[in-house]
Amino acid sequence: MKKQWIALIVAIVAIFVALVAWLFYNLEEQKIVNKEMAELAELDKQEMENEYERFTLQYSEMMTQINNDSLVAQLTQEQMRTQQLLEELKNVKATNAREITRLKKELATVREVLRSYIRQVDSLNQVNETLRNENSQIRNELAASNREIEGLATEKASLSEKVAIAAQLDATGITMTPLNKRNKAAKKMKDCKQIQVSFTIAKNVTASNGNRTLYVRIQTPNGDVLNGGVFDYENRQIEYSMKKTIEYGGEETTVTTYWNVNEFLGAGEYRVSIFADGNMIGSRTFTFK
Repeated sequence: MKKQWIALIVAIVAIFVALVAWLFYNLEEQKIVNKEMAELAELDKQEMENEYERFTLQYSEMMTQINNDSLVAQLTQEQMRTQQLLEELKNVKATNAREITRLKKELATVREVLRSYIRQVDSLNQVNETLRNENSQIRNELAASNREIEGLATEKASLSEKVAIAAQLDATGITMTPLNKRNKAAKKMKDCKQIQVSFTIAKNVTASNGNRTLYVRIQTPNGDVLNGGVFDYENRQIEYSMKKTIEYGGEETTVTTYWNVNEFLGAGEYRVSIFADGNMIGSRTFTFK
């Protein structure tokens, strides 16, 4: 009796340790994703700051190219407004989505205004070689700013890709069962009247919730696809056998689909592939007699 109690306590402790390890793993995974998203927001803010600074430099450059006092006064006013917006942006936290969105809209307006002045200055055609030499320092600073923006854009794209990969669904436990006319597992493919494909969409705390359309593709031993229609995949259309729309809420979800056989199916290897959101999320090969 004492040994039974000891065994029970050991089992309970093992289950508790496994549960703690699982919770710790999920917590660490969420921390990594949150950190990457925070870094992405900070990069977006830094990219905006550099673009505001670049526009300020461009106003300085244009003012050295003209001798029209009225136009210089207008450019000075717009430059001051751009600098003011830059200071506002520097004092805003990257996580303040409302202010970042407002300043991003302001940035688009500044960009359009700057373009209109560039067209005006170009139409005056008063730039000479002396002024170009005087502007060399500003041009160098502008080039450095552009290089920094390009570097930030590359880093931002890399982080965006990591976040997208983390949010991708994953199909596990894929099974393919040939059913006979009594809806029982058929021993041979020649007796198959219906194919059942089941799988599980794994839990994913980073994936967005909502309706997801899943495509199941069955390839026969001779390479043909049991065709139920076509869908877009990697800039082309490919055949699928079954599709099903589910409500995904981030938790583990079991999915079952069926294919009604209306043709002869021979023995050999059958490949089942699962697709969602333009990605192949799972694949497995089965051999039947």
